[in-house]
Amino acid sequence: MYKDYWRFREYPFENTPDPRFLYLSPSHQEGLMRLNYGISFHKGAILLTGNYGVGKTILSMTLSGILEPAKYQLVYFSNPQLPSLEFLIGIAHQLGADKIPDNKIGTIELIDNMLQRNININKHTVVIIDEAHLIEDRSVLEELRLLLNFQLNDRFLLTLILIGQSELREKINTLHPLRQRISIRYHLEPLNDGQTREYIYHRLKVAGIEKDISNIFSNDSCSLIYRYSKGLPREINHICDLSLLDGYLKREKSITVEMVESSARDLEISYA
Repeated sequence: MYKDYWRFREYPFENTPDPRFLYLSPSHQEGLMRLNYGISFHKGAILLTGNYGVGKTILSMTLSGILEPAKYQLVYFSNPQLPSLEFLIGIAHQLGADKIPDNKIGTIELIDNMLQRNININKHTVVIIDEAHLIEDRSVLEELRLLLNFQLNDRFLLTLILIGQSELREKINTLHPLRQRISIRYHLEPLNDGQTREYIYHRLKVAGIEKDISNIFSNDSCSLIYRYSKGLPREINHICDLSLLDGYLKREKSITVEMVESSARDLEISYA
């Protein structure tokens, strides 16, 4: 609705995991580098955690986009709330299996064969489990641990990446065999005040604004957005999107502090 008014090519603050809009704060950059390192050196398991809305999914989407299909086969789950057998069947299906057994032993053997096939054609398998904190069935986590038993003398046949909210760390720590297999851990941090401003300006540039960005969101407006959002990109997007709509409806030329406050109230976001 407001895109043409602000002269955007596209809406800048959609809460979708579009890698083009990823702002690499120092924390996000380090998280991406650790994930890439773990995959490149065929580590067994990697744990990436962070609070709700901090940018974990967009980071995983960015990672998926930079993995060369000729070198890696990606298995991705965005909703891991499945029984253990259905989970294993899902992995086999994404690996390209046509006929999948309806029992656990047969499915595990099939996955092993497909992992071996990938090794033979110089491909490494990467299994990404997003929202892994939602896994309530401990047997699913146990099956994931058992997948890490698939290995050669010098390498794992797959890299397992578990991504979830902070409570995932506590859940993993109660499963000692799985915890011991995780060789890389990283916790994404929210943005600070300056990074919040850079994040807003970055997304405006991607959306098509090439100059006078600070005329849309002033430093004061950005600082207030940081205070309300607590540096969480998802909340920043909500506030900025509603503020731009408010500015369009009022035919304003910039987003004022009062408009940010109004948007935060409408979203029922409390002041930090």
